Amino acid sequence: MFAAERRQLILEMVRANGAVSLRELARVVQTSEVTVRRDVRALEAEGLLDRRHGGAVLPGGFTRESGFPQKSHLATAEKTAIADVAAGLVEEGEAIVVGAGTTTQELARRLARVPGLTVVTNSLLVAQALAHANRVEVVMTGGTLRGSNYALVGSGAEQSLQGLRVSRAFLSGSGLTAERGLSTSNMLSASVDRALVQAAAEVVVLADHTKLGSDTMFQTVPTDVISRLVTDAPPGHDDRAGAELQALADQGVQITVSGGSDDAPASVEPPGRREMPLPGPRRQVAGPALRGAAILAGEGPGERARVADLRRR
Repeated sequence: MFAAERRQLILEMVRANGAVSLRELARVVQTSEVTVRRDVRALEAEGLLDRRHGGAVLPGGFTRESGFPQKSHLATAEKTAIADVAAGLVEEGEAIVVGAGTTTQELARRLARVPGLTVVTNSLLVAQALAHANRVEVVMTGGTLRGSNYALVGSGAEQSLQGLRVSRAFLSGSGLTAERGLSTSNMLSASVDRALVQAAAEVVVLADHTKLGSDTMFQTVPTDVISRLVTDAPPGHDDRAGAELQALADQGVQITVSGGSDDAPASVEPPGRREMPLPGPRRQVAGPALRGAAILAGEGPGERARVADLRRR
């Protein structure tokens, strides 16, 4: 077992139990207490856990990572809308990579209808969603199964991605900020996601508004590497998510906000092309004549007249 894998397993044991003895850690990772003590010291230096006499405990600042059953019931409508928009970005005959997550699982269900598609993934859930799509080829990485999110991680997964080149990578994570980019709470998952990014010419992040402004332990994709973000419109009272969207746009990320059943997706463009005030009512793109202009729902007569004038031009 590599040192990174061993330390990740130690972290997961501490998070699951709150406190674990060095003897128990050594038994599970199948190494000596001297080696485990060195690992615990290194993890403490990173602020990931606290050492105690004869063991390790969880620091107060971090919470346990939610498992798949909990995540699958969070923001389900938003994830569905995001997946609908993201699927529209994929063209017939493309080769893409799709990372692990509940949102990417929703995307995979829609990709089953795209003919000639090749999907590389480390997610068992993504592969399962495409298993019966006879016009889609699925390529799975190697690696060690991480049961909490049904993903293959570790050196085997990373090595299988070496030399790969595809058009796009679709990834999700635990948090997204303009300052740090996409992040996750698991070391091994973050490492595989970074390998997926290296294989793609373009990176598309799928993240619902609950993840905007949240920053978790391990960075996966820096902001300057993210080409596009597909998200849902944050509630009007969610100032943090709205401000984070604008900050991401200011840094050059192209942002697509999924609409409701009768709304087209809206875009928040980087400065120099178009700016949109956030947060606010759901946005709509009016049509070809108004490409680059944002129309807010519920405008008054004066605003509609201005739009009509723009159309005539």
